[in-house]
Amino acid sequence: MDRHRETFKRLDESSPRSSVQSEIGARSSRRFSMPGFGYDSFNPVKSLMSGMRKGSGRIKSLRQSLTSGAPKTAFAEDLKSLKKNIFDPQEKFLLRMNRFFFVSCIFAVGVDPLFFFLPIIDHSNCIGIDKDLAVTSTIIRTIIDSVYLIRVFLQFRTAYVAPSSRVFGSGELVIDPMLIAMRYIKSYFIMDFFALLPLPQIVVWRYLHSSDGPDVLATKNALVWVVLCQYIPRLLRIFPVTKDLKRTAGVFIETAWAGAGYYLLWFMLAGHNVGTLWYFLTIERQDSCWRLNCHRSNDCDTSYLYCSDNHGSSDIYNTWNKSTQIFNRCNGTDTAADAFNFGIYQQALVSGILVPGNFVSKLCYCFWWGLQNLSTLGQGFVTSTYPWEVLFSIAICILGLILFALLIGNMQTYLQSVAIRLEEMRVKKRDAERWMHHRSLPPQIRERVRRYERYRWLETRGVDEENLVQTLPKDLRRDIKRHLCLGLVKRVPLFENMDERLLDAICERLRPALYTEHEYILREGDPVDEMQFILHGCLESMTTDGGRSGFFNKVQLKEGDFCGEELLTWALDPKSAANFPSSTRTVKALSEVEAFSLRADELKFVASQFRRLHSRQVQHTFRFYSQQWRTWGACFVQAAWRRYYKRKMAEQRRREEEAANRQSSSSGPSLGATIYASRFAANALRGVHRLRNKTVPTIVRLPKPPEPDFGVEDAD
Repeated sequence: MDRHRETFKRLDESSPRSSVQSEIGARSSRRFSMPGFGYDSFNPVKSLMSGMRKGSGRIKSLRQSLTSGAPKTAFAEDLKSLKKNIFDPQEKFLLRMNRFFFVSCIFAVGVDPLFFFLPIIDHSNCIGIDKDLAVTSTIIRTIIDSVYLIRVFLQFRTAYVAPSSRVFGSGELVIDPMLIAMRYIKSYFIMDFFALLPLPQIVVWRYLHSSDGPDVLATKNALVWVVLCQYIPRLLRIFPVTKDLKRTAGVFIETAWAGAGYYLLWFMLAGHNVGTLWYFLTIERQDSCWRLNCHRSNDCDTSYLYCSDNHGSSDIYNTWNKSTQIFNRCNGTDTAADAFNFGIYQQALVSGILVPGNFVSKLCYCFWWGLQNLSTLGQGFVTSTYPWEVLFSIAICILGLILFALLIGNMQTYLQSVAIRLEEMRVKKRDAERWMHHRSLPPQIRERVRRYERYRWLETRGVDEENLVQTLPKDLRRDIKRHLCLGLVKRVPLFENMDERLLDAICERLRPALYTEHEYILREGDPVDEMQFILHGCLESMTTDGGRSGFFNKVQLKEGDFCGEELLTWALDPKSAANFPSSTRTVKALSEVEAFSLRADELKFVASQFRRLHSRQVQHTFRFYSQQWRTWGACFVQAAWRRYYKRKMAEQRRREEEAANRQSSSSGPSLGATIYASRFAANALRGVHRLRNKTVPTIVRLPKPPEPDFGVEDAD
């Protein structure tokens, strides 16, 4: 029996036909009661619930079968290999599109208030709608909304980082379209949807294509409420765009001037919005004045106050329009005691911007009014007792205070960041002056400190290049060092024929060094802890060979030369002691000098890692450009020349003596007298030369400098 039940279940899971039969069999079997072999009572509620459970289970299994095999998360580098139309949130395409969407949102905030300019005071003294501006505004708004609609579509296809994977690293991306859509719908979709509703377009096109004639009053009232209600979500949607920009680019505003201009733009947009709203409220106050005087008149109908196609053909309207005094009482120039008080809107009535005409003049005038009163916090307002006018003035005062404080604060912050290095230099200079005054340093040392700080500021502008480069990855740091130092290192004759790997190792370990005029870089006898490679400037190198009397050598070092070559000898010697070698020369800066220094431990590491430094070519180059070897070579040549000169003089004296002996032998004196005379002459000449040699100083022989250990097998 158990075996048959197992078979029945297996068929039920595998075949839909068997599944249906099993359901029928199950229903028929449920009708019998096992204990009493009788019919059980049929419960329709249980049957309905069972069917719903089975139906939901089938839908769930179908959805799992459709989504089986498709991963819901992936890393950013694996996203392209999945061949899904899902965008990486860090993609450059989304960065460019978000910048474009941000610009479109700014334009939308500036274009929406243009609908407040649609109501006008027609030349026939009635409130109408500017049809040309209405068509232009709706077209521009539709284009801007179409651009932002692309962002809505992209939001449904942009992956996001799973919150559970943010423990370490960048995390995994959720690439399931259903999860992405649900996340967007729960966050900003409702705001975007409400902001994209074409309500102002519908109101305008209904007015333009109304079969019963245009309804100016309804259109005017509908426009103000639709634009004001939609303005809030259209303004707030900028913040998700800026949030995406910060997440993608890491920073929203990169330069200080761009940050100051950004907040200035918001202040100007606020002035534009306040100015357009002031224009619309002026139309409202004009309408209120007309209505008030119309109700006081017996022959006035409120429909006469709004432009209509029937006004031109109506004799009653034409008669009333010529005889009524309503328009004269509501033009803003009435000085009667019971005249209508327009308050802050009187300026718009007197200026004549309410009539149809030059739109650019109207826009600029309202923008100037809004910007002026926001900047002055409404100090020039002379309001009436109308509550909404007073509230509008209070709102301008509060908004101007907030925006002005925000503008000044952020512009000060951004502009201070431009001169932050200069301010740091000033603070450091002030601290140095106080310290030197406190320690009573002599004026010469103070001037040297000032000159060095001034020169370092001119060369680096206060940027610590070494610390800045050290924080970067090793490969990027190597490339930067190669870009900055490779051309300069190749100008040093000692390194111009080195291979690329050795040059990279040297460039990576070079450190910039600055020296001012009359500053001593090395002193004779002091330990040498770094080797200097001159890039710009002129130096003076001199030696007395340890203070030996009668010896002095001085040369000039310029661009491409180096000093501290004793350190290279020490670094190439595998048996060198831990103590640094002593300097054989004194090096002094004759002008401002810019150089690169290579420290002792770095040079020791390069020498131990690269056999190229042990080549014969490097040996000859080192000997040729080393000032120590040049001095020794000059002394060696001079000593050899003096020895050659002495030998030649001795030979010449010997020939003179032989010639004198031959002359004396040819004259025929006695042999004894001749020998005696020759001996006397030789002793006399020997005494003369001895006295002459005492008056001429002998050349000091400089000991041969220790050369690097080139005994290792040639790397070439």
